[in-house]
Amino acid sequence: MSVRKRTWTNQDGSKGQAWIAEYTDHERKRRLRTFETKQAADSFHVGVTGELRAGTHVPDSQSITVAEAGRLWLKRCEADGLEQSTVDYYQQHLDRHIIPVIGAVKLSRLTMPMLTSFQDKLRELGRSPIMVRKVRISLGALLADAQRRGLVGQNVVHALPRSLRGKEARAAARQKGKLRVGVDIPSPDEIRAIIAAASDGDSDGRRPLLLTAIFTGLRISELRGLRWDAIDFKRAVLHVRQRADRYNAIGKPKSVAGERTVPLPPTLVSTLRKWRLACPNSELGLAFPADDGSVESYVNITRHALIPTLLAAGIAAKYGWHSLRHFYASWCINRKVDGGLELPAKMVQQRMGHASIAITMDVYGHLFPSGDDGAELAAAEKALLVAM
Repeated sequence: MSVRKRTWTNQDGSKGQAWIAEYTDHERKRRLRTFETKQAADSFHVGVTGELRAGTHVPDSQSITVAEAGRLWLKRCEADGLEQSTVDYYQQHLDRHIIPVIGAVKLSRLTMPMLTSFQDKLRELGRSPIMVRKVRISLGALLADAQRRGLVGQNVVHALPRSLRGKEARAAARQKGKLRVGVDIPSPDEIRAIIAAASDGDSDGRRPLLLTAIFTGLRISELRGLRWDAIDFKRAVLHVRQRADRYNAIGKPKSVAGERTVPLPPTLVSTLRKWRLACPNSELGLAFPADDGSVESYVNITRHALIPTLLAAGIAAKYGWHSLRHFYASWCINRKVDGGLELPAKMVQQRMGHASIAITMDVYGHLFPSGDDGAELAAAEKALLVAM
């Protein structure tokens, strides 16, 4: 394998030059690539040498484009049984962001500089830093699938330095900011107003639904898929075993941790007992079904239950179902003297159904008492000064 310089004379008499990387592949076929600079040729030389040793090299002539690899990736996602909403999410990334920018590029020609240019182009097109990062993650999954198929030797996304990925993750977190009470999380006063406004909704299920959302922290998909046989009235607990996706299809929770048991406070138990008598019959055994017993759609359950209640409570419709989930998390975290449950972080993770405690702390860590507030700080100061 070698890198050599090639020169020639153009028709106008000017001199031209290029750098050629020449090598023999694992099938003993002679291959070459032309580059404008020696640095690019040397970089290719190093990369191909490593791929040939590992047996992962794919020549240009046998490589497919990013767009073609993307279609294979989506077929694999469907075959693996991913939820349709997840497949659609990947399809949007592919159609709106990846294919328009680098869809025609062959996998074998993807490089780290090209990945950087790809991200820069997305930013120029107005994509937010958070969206750029999400699209890059999808591109990484696409390339991982191509690697498993033997279509590309290197996944340039996964080859990014961890320090860079961590830096971008922190930048995305700064852009999102911390959850704030009264902005992202309903305040206790607002929750009380919501409950009061829903007090006449026992007959249509509005009150039982909202109380369950507030006092269990279930995702709206989990509420829409909740069955009566998952509610244990004697033990006052609720078992999360399934969810309804955006297409109203019933399936497993988002993760293994999503299957969990959540305790129910007395008022909610009483409310659900009454609602069970008035609840529409459902062959699916759903606790909050549509009038015909089928899975209630996200649009309808929001339009007919959440928004009217928020307006009746005198609260602008700035909160969504996930805001009620945020409130439940804050209620679990808040100190008992402030009306909360004061649960440890691990238990909050379990109640919320998070896949890891890192997710819990990333989202809600700033809500946990610091341990040196108010009276605690004053007592510590006094103890220190008295001892002097």
